[in-house]
Amino acid sequence: MRIYGLKTCDTCRKAAKGLNAAMQDIRAEPLNPDQIDQFLAAFGEALVNRRSTTWRGLTEAEREMPPKQLLERHPTVMKRPVIEDATGALYLGWGSDVKARLL
Repeated sequence: MRIYGLKTCDTCRKAAKGLNAAMQDIRAEPLNPDQIDQFLAAFGEALVNRRSTTWRGLTEAEREMPPKQLLERHPTVMKRPVIEDATGALYLGWGSDVKARLL
């Protein structure tokens, strides 16, 4: 199992601890283009966190970028965590629905 998020994010840390899984800090080790494509295919626009501090700091032109380009330039705008289980299935967030499936 692998968790994609930020080491400074409380929710990501809770997910990593709850699942006893390795976490890739997307600020230190950004997602590659194939991973971004895979995550966008799974979650679409929901992958972009429009309530984040990063989003609020973007210019209007940056906010209008295609999601892939936006995530490549500003990885912290990704909603997190993204969790990949052993089968390759992807989950977004650490809500009760995701916890119920993975714990």
